Amino acid sequence: MSPVTAGVLQLLALIAALALAYRPLGDHMARVYSSEKHYRPEKWIYKAIGADPTAEMRWPAYLRGVLAFSAVSVLFLYALQRAQGLLPGSLGFAAIDPDQAFNTAASFVANTNWQSYAGEQAMGHVVQTGGLAVQNFVSAAVGMAVAVALVRGFARSRTGELGNFWADLVRGTVRILLPIAVIGALILVACGAIQNFAGIHEVGQFTGGTQQWNGGAVASQEVIKELGTNGGGYFNANSAHPFENPTPFSNLFEIFLILVIPFALTRTFGRMVGSLRQGYAILATMATIWLGFTALMMWTEFAHHGPAFEVAGGAMEGKETRFGVGASAIFSVATTLTSTGAVNSFHSSFTGLGGGIQLLGMQLGEIAPGGVGSGLYGMLIMAIIAVFIAGLMVGRTPEYLGKKIGTREIKFAACYILITPALVLCFTAAAMALPTPPHSMLNSGAHGFSEVLYAYTSGANNNGSAFAGLNADTQWYNSTIGIAMLLGRFLPMVFVLALAGSLAEQKPVPETAGTLRTDKPLYTGLLVGTILIVTGLTYFPALALGPLAEGLAS
Repeated sequence: MSPVTAGVLQLLALIAALALAYRPLGDHMARVYSSEKHYRPEKWIYKAIGADPTAEMRWPAYLRGVLAFSAVSVLFLYALQRAQGLLPGSLGFAAIDPDQAFNTAASFVANTNWQSYAGEQAMGHVVQTGGLAVQNFVSAAVGMAVAVALVRGFARSRTGELGNFWADLVRGTVRILLPIAVIGALILVACGAIQNFAGIHEVGQFTGGTQQWNGGAVASQEVIKELGTNGGGYFNANSAHPFENPTPFSNLFEIFLILVIPFALTRTFGRMVGSLRQGYAILATMATIWLGFTALMMWTEFAHHGPAFEVAGGAMEGKETRFGVGASAIFSVATTLTSTGAVNSFHSSFTGLGGGIQLLGMQLGEIAPGGVGSGLYGMLIMAIIAVFIAGLMVGRTPEYLGKKIGTREIKFAACYILITPALVLCFTAAAMALPTPPHSMLNSGAHGFSEVLYAYTSGANNNGSAFAGLNADTQWYNSTIGIAMLLGRFLPMVFVLALAGSLAEQKPVPETAGTLRTDKPLYTGLLVGTILIVTGLTYFPALALGPLAEGLAS
């Protein structure tokens, strides 16, 4: 079987698995977030944190819950890393340096999981399991809660109430993420991923000495890393490491975990707003972009000419021979079109145009299908922009799901869209202009610029993957990328929740003959075009200096 055929068959198997999970998982999540029942373990949690799960919140109160919980999480994770040398199960590792501890705490709380350290050489069992893995659950649940709050803004009328943040956080964790993670971890263990609390041990003789490996609760952390679109690897090699991703089947299963909740949330959205067709329209938009990017990535990595590429079956540099070009391309697109950041190959070694596809996937806002929660609310923001553009073209007030998109709503949407590009481009410009930060680049020229652009794109978009040629473990990059991650995560949430509150206060607008049908293929095409045009106009100059210049020169 040719490598191309193998890649296509894996893609078809992945699509089939996602299709089978779409309806039951989407309906289950709709029931979870619509239920008024509280399970006994959930009541224990509410009592422990002093929360009333029945109290409805307006958007400022909901936002305060998000920010307060996240701030406490940052402080807790920072303190845990700084105290690592005093903790049991530290494996002899010292406390993490202050700038790196801040960067890591910001990264995992912001659902970014950017790592400027080698996991197996820096973090012990307590920090990995009690700190990082816990944040993998709750940061994902926060994103889902904010998305559900926006959906309620569309579904409700004449009220500013968006639900209860603490109830949404706990339910998302206990009823959705935790059960799937338990089953997924068992599957990964069956595939060969390790799950233990062993210490450091030698595994054999190698040229120049022995090599040492850590044990760890790897399978359980790996599954929530993918399921929650987090991305931080237990080991520095991330999902290319055989302890995290042992076989081609586990590789395909991990891609499935990355995509299943973001895609299924479109059905949850359709259920909660009372129109499955609206959910299908959002799903079609996400799927069109995802399949298009996957096809382009496979073409760029398979199509290069020359005897070395032909013998290897494609551009094999930086790719795991266990997975090959096809599986690496599918994984790469899945991880950069979501906020996952997990990698099973060396992104810096992809072809110039392949690296550009990875960058563009993040710069779209990671909405196809995006992170858990963040992908849905990012796509709904773009849906509002699309109906606004359509309204301008036909000369009528834009409406979406029975809600008027007026001056206030479009200002919130515009602010949401402008935040991330401003962070990415300003920090990249500063890093290239100052004398010291460019010294961290492994390469010069277009590829070196791409390393810096990729780092800030990944951080501000809460992705977490890296070109890896960049030495980001410096005070400058630890601090600035940490700031970009926090601002890129929580500033957009301010405008999402403000928009949700504004929509919930409106009364429904009756549909007329002139109302734009947002559940039709025409609107899906308009939405895809809007996303590509807005992103292109924003980032094309930067892309032209980096991956496009490199790709055209090769």
